[in-house]
Amino acid sequence: MDIKKIFSNFNIAVSDEQIGQFEKFYKLLVEENEKYNLTAITEENEVVYKHFLDSVLPINEILPNAKLIDIGSGAGFPSVPLKIMRPDLQITMVDSLNKRVNFLNMTISKLGLSKIEAVHARAEEYIKGKREFYDYAVARAVAPLNTLLEYLVPYLKIDGRCLIYKSQKLDEEIEMAKNAFKTLSVKVVKVLEFEYLGITRKILVVEKTEKTNEKYPREKNLPKLKPL
Repeated sequence: MDIKKIFSNFNIAVSDEQIGQFEKFYKLLVEENEKYNLTAITEENEVVYKHFLDSVLPINEILPNAKLIDIGSGAGFPSVPLKIMRPDLQITMVDSLNKRVNFLNMTISKLGLSKIEAVHARAEEYIKGKREFYDYAVARAVAPLNTLLEYLVPYLKIDGRCLIYKSQKLDEEIEMAKNAFKTLSVKVVKVLEFEYLGITRKILVVEKTEKTNEKYPREKNLPKLKPL
């Protein structure tokens, strides 16, 4: 896999050591995929583009030594590639499925990563004790923007930012999430746009401007059932 060349096309420099970690991660992902049901994408070139590169596209948006939380981490995207590229980051991955968390812990160990942890919890549970604790919150989960914002924003410090990975219909989602933006006191900073393999990837960057009301995120799956 020619990670160096692929990443360099997006002005992202990668060391030989980092390439070795990505190769180990790919091998682990393919070997364990059937057991853990991690991803439908397993062909090498596709994994490099659609998982590895895709995860690190907003890397220059993240300040040094930041604390970052990833809600709905799944197989470790975007957190593990971000961690490989940015060892300075302190990362918490939260996922509600225990077997995925087991895979993430195995990955952390086998890749020799530090200052990164995987937690088995729901977003609305883990918030207790971690409210307004993080500099960045990220999500690559497939959920509407107004739902994602409710799960992510309460974790952020004031002036903290969400990086939300989206595709073509982002403009529509932003329009539908107007009430969520107002209720949660967040504003759009920018939309990053990238093209690869005929795919348009948009990454929404939003910033928190005020303290979040403690009733958010709501429990009993309400952010999904009755989005803001």
